[in-house]
Amino acid sequence: MLWIMRFSGFFSAAMMMIVLFPSLQSFPPAEAIRSSQLDSNLRLPSYQLSTSPPSLKDRFSFRKASEFRNADECGFTAHKIAGVCDPSLVHVAITLDVEYLRGSIAAIHSILQHSLCPENIFFHFLVSETNLETLVRSTFPRLKFKVYYFDPEIVRNLISSSVRQALEQPLNYARNYLADLLEPCVRRVIYLDSDLVLVDDISKLWSTNLGSRTIGAPEYCHANFTKYFTGGFWSDERFSRTFQGRKPCYFNSGVMVIDLVRWRQVGYTKRIERWMEIQKSDRIYELGSLPPFLLVFAGRVAPIEHRWNQHGLGGDNVRRSCRDLHPGPVSLLHWSGSGKPWLRLDSKRPCPLDALWAPYDLYGHTLKSQQG
Repeated sequence: MLWIMRFSGFFSAAMMMIVLFPSLQSFPPAEAIRSSQLDSNLRLPSYQLSTSPPSLKDRFSFRKASEFRNADECGFTAHKIAGVCDPSLVHVAITLDVEYLRGSIAAIHSILQHSLCPENIFFHFLVSETNLETLVRSTFPRLKFKVYYFDPEIVRNLISSSVRQALEQPLNYARNYLADLLEPCVRRVIYLDSDLVLVDDISKLWSTNLGSRTIGAPEYCHANFTKYFTGGFWSDERFSRTFQGRKPCYFNSGVMVIDLVRWRQVGYTKRIERWMEIQKSDRIYELGSLPPFLLVFAGRVAPIEHRWNQHGLGGDNVRRSCRDLHPGPVSLLHWSGSGKPWLRLDSKRPCPLDALWAPYDLYGHTLKSQQG
């Protein structure tokens, strides 16, 4: 219960998590050193999204996060880390965009809060919009990070229509290009979606043994794998034989440990792009950026414990369905699906598990309305 005492600001929500889900106590978070301006209200500078520029100034207002410091057990201090190529770093890649910005900030916050050595984490932010760097720096002043611009034109002509328009956004495909975007000295990276939070130390995920595999992820072999592709795909031997000699299982590409050295050597980006080209002409799947990953990697994934992707918590926003946790311990909660916790909380119609996301939310709408 040490971490509750360290994070009194989250006491009420944390207590609820512990009562409902004892497995969430699996690792104490790093010590937080709170600044004197912890509760200051930080606003995003104006940013033009179109020729009729709506301002994000009033849309986003984040509080400054605590300053998270390494514990004594880390063995060295952050000032000795010599840049992005330092071998002691844990590398994490996350996309930043306006629609999911609140989720990304909460994900970063959760990672830092539960890390024993938060100053050893380096974040790689993939963006297709500018001025987001200022927001990240003001919210997390001590964060080690770099922003990488991903040009939407790289994939615009490769993207096919999907079952949900949100899945058609070019930034969803930036993960395909991590090996090209990140520095060559970065040999491994954890890729995370923006609609999740960690409740465990990310260094445990980082230490995953990939063996001879290029990616590691939790696999779900009881899922109906055939539904991720069209009938035309399975009836055409040119396509279906790609799984010959493999035992493909579904995995969620929103949580992956990636060996970038092996990815670069094999050239997996080109393989993914090739399947996207086939999709444009033959319509072999319906689900956006996931199926190309399944086509290239399913049956060739280093398995990771399911605790590292308790996915599907988004449920179905249209039907207002809520999901329960899968049985077993929990290290990462993932609101994949159409419902997002920040939207449901704001609408006053949350699902029960959305309360587990709320303690990491730094959005300042409550503060703002009180000052209004």
